[in-house]
Amino acid sequence: MIENYTALFKTSGLFYLTPGMLLMWIIGFGLIYLAIAREYEPLLLLPIGFGILLANLPLTGLMTPEEGLLWRFYHYGIQWEIIPPLIFLGLGALTDFGPLLAKPQLIFLGAGAQAGVYLTFFAANAMGFSLNEAATVGIIGGADGPTTIFLAAKLAPHMLGSCAVAAYSYMALVPIIQPPVMRLLTTKEERVIRMKKGRKVSKLEKMIFPIVALLVIILLIPAAAPLMAMFMLGNLFREAKVVERLTHAAQNELLNIVTIFLGLPVGATMNAETFLQPRVLFIFFFGLFAFIISTATGILLAKLMNLGLKDKINPLLGAAGVSAVPMAARVVHKIGSQYDKKNYLLMFAMGPNVAGVIGTVIAAGIFLTLLG
Repeated sequence: MIENYTALFKTSGLFYLTPGMLLMWIIGFGLIYLAIAREYEPLLLLPIGFGILLANLPLTGLMTPEEGLLWRFYHYGIQWEIIPPLIFLGLGALTDFGPLLAKPQLIFLGAGAQAGVYLTFFAANAMGFSLNEAATVGIIGGADGPTTIFLAAKLAPHMLGSCAVAAYSYMALVPIIQPPVMRLLTTKEERVIRMKKGRKVSKLEKMIFPIVALLVIILLIPAAAPLMAMFMLGNLFREAKVVERLTHAAQNELLNIVTIFLGLPVGATMNAETFLQPRVLFIFFFGLFAFIISTATGILLAKLMNLGLKDKINPLLGAAGVSAVPMAARVVHKIGSQYDKKNYLLMFAMGPNVAGVIGTVIAAGIFLTLLG
C-alpha cells in the first residue's frame, strides 16, 4: 500500500519541486506584488511574474520545445520577431512627434542619452561578458523593454528573461532612480530655466516625418527595420487621420493582446536553472549602471549645448532622453515644478523622450549589424 502511495506521489509535481523552483516562485510572486500593490509597470510585470510561476512548475511541459504552449508563444512570437514589432506599431500610434518637431535640437538629447548603452557594452565586455551578451546588457540603459527583448532574442536568448525584467523594473523605478542624478548634475538656477515655446508644427509636417525618418534610418541601419518600420507605420496611422479604426486598434486592442503574449513567454524563459546564476546579479548591476549613465549623459549634453545657445535648454530635459515614455518626461516636469511651480516642462520633455525611443532602436540596429 505504501509503495502505491509512493508511486502515486512520484507522478505529481510535488515530488520534483526543488529549492531553486521555490525561490523562483518568490521572485514571481514579488513581481506580481509590485505590479498589483505598487503598480510598477503592471501591464508587463504581472504577466512576466505569472510566466515565472508557470515555468517553475514541474512536469507541466509548457516550455517543452515543439510541444509546450508557452514555448510556442516564445518561438513564434519572439524568436520569429512578431510580437516586439507589433508592440512598436501600437507605440507609434500613441506617439506625438509634435514636441520634437517644434524644437528639433532636442533630438540631440535623445541621442546623447544613449551613451550609457555603449559605455555599458564596453564595461560588460571587459568584465567577461561576450560581445553579444554585453550588447544585450547595454541596451537595458535605453529603458526600452520591447527593444531589449528584441535584441536579446537575437543575440543572447539565454539572457532574455533577466534582461527583460531588469529593463521593465528600471522603467518602473524611473521616479526613484533619476531624481538624485538630476539634482546632482544641475544647479538650482538651471532647474528653473523656462523653455521658450516652439514653433507651430503643421499637419503635413507630422505626416511627412515618419516617412522621411523611416527612409533615412533604415537606409543607414537596415537591421533596425523590423522595429522602426512598425513604429513609423503606427505613427502614420495616427497623423493621417483617415484610418481611425486602425489607429484605435493599434493603440488599444492589438497593443493589449500582444502585451499579454509578450510578458508570459518572457517570464517562462526564467526557470531556476538559467536564472539562478551569479551572472544574473551582474546583469541587473550593469543595467542600473547603463540607466544612470544614460540619464547623466543626457543632462550633461544639454549643459554643453547651452554654451552655444542663446535660448537656453533646461538641462533637466536631458534626463528625458531615455526611452521610458512618458515616465521620464513626467519625472522631468515634476522635478522642474518643485523649483518653479509655473515652469511647465512636460511637453518639452516629450521631445527628447520620443527621440530616445528612436535612439535606442538605432543602437539595437547597430549591435545587430556588427554582431548579429
